[in-house]
Amino acid sequence: MAISTSSLSGLTIKRMDHLGLVSGMCRELGIAKMIDAVIPKNNEHKVTHGEAFVAMLLNGLGFHSRTLHMFADFFADKPTERLIGPGVQAKHLNDDVLGRCLDALYEADVSSLYQVMAERVVDTLGLASNAVHLDITSFHVDGEYAVDEQDSETKRIELVKGYSRDHRPELNQVILELICENQAGIPVYMQALSGNTNDQKAFAEVTRHHIQCLKAAQQCRYFVADAALYTEESITALATQNQLFISRVPMTIKDARQHVSNVTEASLTAMGNGYHGCWVDADYAGVKQKWLILRSEQATKREQQTLARNLLKSSEKEHKQFIKLCKQRFACQTDAETAMKVFSKTLKTTRISEFDCIAHPVFLGKGRPKKGQQPAYYEYQLDGLIATCLDKVGIAQAQTGMFILATNDCSGELSMQTLLDTYKSQQHVERGFRFLKSPEFLTSSLFLKKPERIEALLMVMTCSLMIYAALEHRIRTSLKERQQYFPDMKKKPSQKPTARWVFLCFSGIHEVSIGDSPPVITDKQERQQVIIDVLGTLYQEIYS
Repeated sequence: MAISTSSLSGLTIKRMDHLGLVSGMCRELGIAKMIDAVIPKNNEHKVTHGEAFVAMLLNGLGFHSRTLHMFADFFADKPTERLIGPGVQAKHLNDDVLGRCLDALYEADVSSLYQVMAERVVDTLGLASNAVHLDITSFHVDGEYAVDEQDSETKRIELVKGYSRDHRPELNQVILELICENQAGIPVYMQALSGNTNDQKAFAEVTRHHIQCLKAAQQCRYFVADAALYTEESITALATQNQLFISRVPMTIKDARQHVSNVTEASLTAMGNGYHGCWVDADYAGVKQKWLILRSEQATKREQQTLARNLLKSSEKEHKQFIKLCKQRFACQTDAETAMKVFSKTLKTTRISEFDCIAHPVFLGKGRPKKGQQPAYYEYQLDGLIATCLDKVGIAQAQTGMFILATNDCSGELSMQTLLDTYKSQQHVERGFRFLKSPEFLTSSLFLKKPERIEALLMVMTCSLMIYAALEHRIRTSLKERQQYFPDMKKKPSQKPTARWVFLCFSGIHEVSIGDSPPVITDKQERQQVIIDVLGTLYQEIYS
């Protein structure tokens, strides 16, 4: 339970917790200075844009789910001068100040500003990654946003109905595109996009216009993304810029399906951890490539269970369709047989084992036909048996757990395992999206007065992820360098704690002051001091 600021007999208590770590990382990376250098303060507000920006980061990483207009309430019991800067008080952090900061960020071009900041952060942390990862996700946007027709030609994002994540077509959504390096998971590029943006088109835009100016991509060997990257346009653009890539191949491509169907157990090489793979040469989009066909034992077990359910549903559906077809009457035998041929081509899990065409005489007039009366004409009805096609089922089962990774690195130096490991580090950006979508982070949905502020807030959210990832990286590397350990959730010594776990373990630290005496930090525990000490002098000063 939060301890509110109290002033009994001159005693003042403010809650610090893990926010000192966040503040320390912001100072170590020079976040406020970078913001103030680009958008200096030019009004009567008590705090600079840089200080307001750091306040938003502290709020975002406070894990409390308060909305933007409740910032003053959030900081009411926090030591703002210690965390943000001398003279900064909670009352200074109102919605007007923060709104102005978001407006200034938008005017400065949030994507360009963030890219410059990220490059400095990567250099400061000394990260040397061999790959960057691209991904995209959507966010729910609350409220109604009026669009000025005079601004229709601006490049601001559009909030579009149809929140795809939760299948809520009545809600607005906005898209965030991230590129993360694969050592610490630091986002090195961010772009806010309109809610109706297509993944493939967005990836193609990045590969055409941003790879050459992205310092992190130039210094990394591989550009990695999921199957949305694997289009002719994107692959050609990457090859033209001499950028090596790794991507998953969509199984909608005919050559991919053909290669998977031709794979035999004998052609697969065991790689360990339940993976088997083999190389094949490819030439998709006119770009020479190596495709790695992989089978995962874990994925196979999982997909075969799903396949069994889907096969049962499919066969039952096709059986019902066949019964319905057999109830129809046709004008001639040719029409009946043609209908059977057309129906047979639609079958995916069953086949017609045998069928017959039965002629039914039709008599004119009422009542029973007279003896010897000839029918006026005949109607034809199908009859037969439908059975599960074991060959198709066997092929489908054999292809479960299989997927293809593609790369244009044809040097022969890239091993199967390295290719797989590099692709699997895509989880860095996916973990980042899960972090941003956490209900404890800022708020589960966005609500601001203008679409421009939505775009700026997405930049703040991305910076929060950057600070979180940078802090986790510093904690882990510092523990390892100094041969120190931090107890994990099972109280076992660890050198790889998550930042989230460290934040939880810092709960209960307070700043206490009596009268005019200098404030001091109380209630520190031994495990907390370990983290503070390994991070260095800056953090020791904040928690002293």
